[in-house]
Amino acid sequence: MSTKLMIAMEDSVIMIESSKTGWKKVRESLKGTHPQCVTFDPNNPNHAYCGTLGGGLWKTDDSGQSWDSIGKDTMSSSDVMSVSVSSLERGGGGKNDNNGFNTVYAGTEPSAFYRSDDEGETWNRMNSLNDLKSSSSWSFPPRPWTSHVRWIESDKTKPGYVYAAIEAGALVQSHDGGRTWIDRVQGGPYDTHTLATHKKVPGRLYSAAGDGYFESYDYGQNWKRLVAGFSDYDYLFSLAVDSGNPQTVIVSASQWPAKAYSLEDAESVVYRKTSSSPVKDTDDNNSNDKEEWKLASDGLPKPTGTLISVLAANPRIAGTFYAANNRGIFCSPDSGSSWKMLDGMQWPKEYLSQHPWDLAVIEDA
Repeated sequence: MSTKLMIAMEDSVIMIESSKTGWKKVRESLKGTHPQCVTFDPNNPNHAYCGTLGGGLWKTDDSGQSWDSIGKDTMSSSDVMSVSVSSLERGGGGKNDNNGFNTVYAGTEPSAFYRSDDEGETWNRMNSLNDLKSSSSWSFPPRPWTSHVRWIESDKTKPGYVYAAIEAGALVQSHDGGRTWIDRVQGGPYDTHTLATHKKVPGRLYSAAGDGYFESYDYGQNWKRLVAGFSDYDYLFSLAVDSGNPQTVIVSASQWPAKAYSLEDAESVVYRKTSSSPVKDTDDNNSNDKEEWKLASDGLPKPTGTLISVLAANPRIAGTFYAANNRGIFCSPDSGSSWKMLDGMQWPKEYLSQHPWDLAVIEDA
């Protein structure tokens, strides 16, 4: 079994794979497309998708050796900001599989939501997203005349449940695969950058947002803002949850956007929160609420000069996290307590000035 990492850099996608002698960069592809988001198909390790700024959506069936442009005849925008493959929901059959494919979702700028049930051969726009009452107020601060679907999370416990984070203005959800939508709720996150669900805790949502960290234990009907311990670093970008312990969460944080994304002002950290208490699926007063966030900096680069990290958990190896930033790619084998740069990896000089936008991990048998 090997671990594959796919990182959306500013100007290309890089594929990295573990081996008996360490880690190696397998290939760099889609150069010049300005990748924004990447994801593996959880049931097909060689299949992956990449959304780009201006270059549309791309798909590979051979771990990035070759890529095909998809969706350009259907999607009204070539700015694809988010993509997600459901591990539970399957559509009708396609040319390669009579039993159906995992449903794929994609989001664009301006905000639009698309669904494919045949591995991206055809796409349907889910127009009801734009009928939500809150849509009139959606606005992305750097480009206030527009907004985009920043993150799509396919629920890991409920087929058909899917969440869309609009940057900025709303976290909304659908219970029927995007056909109809439920608008944002009062007290929920406003500017979610990353959202996660966990297969061990139905109903629990984790949100890393520009307005802090939020959790819900009832599929997003109610939310708690949990920011104790953040100090001045409460602008959040990425998060990951331990695949073996849903009580252990890490987030990347900065003081404000310029320090997160601008190399001249860069200053960022990683925080960790955990609890040894047993998980209760419907516990409104989850014991993890009482745990404060603590810096998880052992082995990571110093905050100054480090662009805000993208984070991911190994889906099959409990306690293993990965972090990518302009200084390199790091692994934690102890649930975020300590970090080390990947063995054998030489980080090219041109990446030192680039901000990774997304990170995906999969185990390949």
